[in-house]
Amino acid sequence: MNKNIFLLIGAFLFLTSQTTNDPIMTKEKDVTVINTTSLATDIEGYVAQTPVKVYIKGGKVLRVEALQNEETPKYFDMVEKGLMKKWNGLPVKTAEKCKVDVVTGATVSSEAVIENVRRGISYYIYANKK
Repeated sequence: MNKNIFLLIGAFLFLTSQTTNDPIMTKEKDVTVINTTSLATDIEGYVAQTPVKVYIKGGKVLRVEALQNEETPKYFDMVEKGLMKKWNGLPVKTAEKCKVDVVTGATVSSEAVIENVRRGISYYIYANKK
C-alpha cells in the first residue's frame, strides 16, 4: 500500500480518538459538566463515595449537584442543604481554593463532598490549559 494511505489512516485515527467524549467532562449546550464518579474513586464519605457534578459556564461555577451515594440520608441531606451552594457564582480558580466549612454532624460526608468538588474543578482547570 501507498505510504500516504497509512499516513491518512493514522491521522484519521488520531483525530477521531481526540474527539471522543470524556466521561468526566461533558458539554450540555454552553455548560461544562464535571462528573467526579470516576475521577474521585479514592474519596469516601462516612459510608462510601460521594460523587458530584460541577456545572461550569464562562469560567464560573453555576452549581454543584450531589449524585447517587450510599451515605445515611438524614446526614447527607444536611450536607446538601449546607454545602452545595457554597461554590455558586465563584470563578473556577477561586472555587478551587475556596475554604468551605464542613457541616456539623456530617463532617466526614462534608469533607468528601468538598474534596470531590475541589478535584472536579481542578480537572476542569487543567483540561482547559491545553
